[in-house]
Parts: sequence; structure tokens; C-alpha cells
Amino acid sequence: MSTPIIAFGQQPCGIFPKRFLYAKIQTARKLQKEIGGRIVFFYHDSDADYRETITILEDLKTKEEGRLNFTQENKIQKKYSPLYLKKIPVGWKEETLRKLPRFVGKKMIDIFAGAAGDNAADFCLDMYTRMGLLEGIEVMRSSDKDFRTKASELSEFFADIPYEGEIVRAEMHEGDFRLHEGGGKYFTIPAPAKIEKWQKNPGRDERFAWMQSVIHSTHYISGAGEGAYLKKSDFPEVVFVDRQEIEKSEYAYIGEV
Repeated sequence: MSTPIIAFGQQPCGIFPKRFLYAKIQTARKLQKEIGGRIVFFYHDSDADYRETITILEDLKTKEEGRLNFTQENKIQKKYSPLYLKKIPVGWKEETLRKLPRFVGKKMIDIFAGAAGDNAADFCLDMYTRMGLLEGIEVMRSSDKDFRTKASELSEFFADIPYEGEIVRAEMHEGDFRLHEGGGKYFTIPAPAKIEKWQKNPGRDERFAWMQSVIHSTHYISGAGEGAYLKKSDFPEVVFVDRQEIEKSEYAYIGEV
């Protein structure tokens, strides 16, 4: 029998990871103890939605909810650049560091203070690594040019292309590239004459098949949201395992579960 490959996927999901990501990791580790094999984290840092990295924390004294997130250098980056290209401006880390004592203890503050990365995706990944969550886990990134080149061809896709001095994640639609303005409205942007494979990445519905063409997972830890769109019957070679339940799944994991 082939060696099991246990995979799970997630966008960068907060300065401290959301508790549902922690639950996926714990589910993968539990399964690995039972069947062996290796664990692969498919880090979908090609997503452009800045809301993915909203970090929900609880005030240590009042128990009130607080929210932290990255800031970007301009509106184009914020709305349209992929997370691996949303640059962190000077001063953001110091400002956030001043806010953290309301929400976390010294250990997490020290981890944050030592974390590095000049964009949202790199910073999140460094945080998760420093927290010890990814020890022994292989990380594959959807932004990686080599990953994109190895992956299956996409008939429908997004592409990372230049726009007004930035790189944006634009959707191919009826032969043109467009950006979502909001409220169901889109606008078309100019695009290069040729789009290379390393620029392409999938939308939500094609993401699993695209990922699977490289990772070849035998087991996949699926989250609650994935159950709404992932057609598991299309992948009979994969055993799908629901992630374990966890309270306040949208809140940040800060090492106290």
C-alpha cells in the first residue's frame, strides 16, 4: 500500500490562526497516529479577500470581542492583491503590539514580537510556525510558481496580473479579466497578451481538484464550509474526514484550548 498523505487546506486566517484551523491540524495529527503517513498543509495564499485575516480575540478582563487585521499600503492592494502580495506597511507591527496585552498573555506577545514577513501570508505562516502548530507538517503554497506549473490545467481561473502599479487577482470571464467591485458589480481591466501557467490559480469550486493534482492526498480533513461546495463523489480515491468540533471556531487560537 502507498504511504498515506493526509492533507488539509486553508487560507491565511488571522495573525493568530482561527480555531477551526487548529481543529484541522489536530484532526490530521490524530489520524496520522492511527494510520501513519505524512501531513500536508495546502496554504491557499492566492486568495485576495482581506477579511480572511481578521483576527477575533476576547478581552482578557471584560470578555468583549476585539478584532485585529493587517493594513495595506493602498486600496488596490487591500481589495484586489492576493494575500501573498498584501504588503505590511511600516509601523503596523508596533501598533498591533501595543494592542495585544488586552487579548493575550506574554508568551503569545513574545511570539508576535519575533515574527517576520513583509506580507500578510508570510507573516501568518511565520506566526503559525513559531506557535509550534506546523511542526512535522509539510506546507505547500498555492502562490508557489513551481506548484502552479505542476498543477493541472484550468479552464476557468483567476490570474495574478498587473493593474495600476500592483499585482491583482483578476477573474477570467468570457475572455476578459475582471475585478469584483462589490454588490454584484464588476469592472474589466486590461491584461497581458499572454497569461503564463504560473500566474493562474483556481476559484473555489476548482480548488480541490487543482490541489489534488499535485498533492495526491489519500485522506483530506474537510472543514464545515467545504461541505457546502466540495463534490466528494468526484474524488473516490480520497477518504474525507470531517475536522473535529471546536467551540468559537471563528475566534483566534492563542494556545489555550
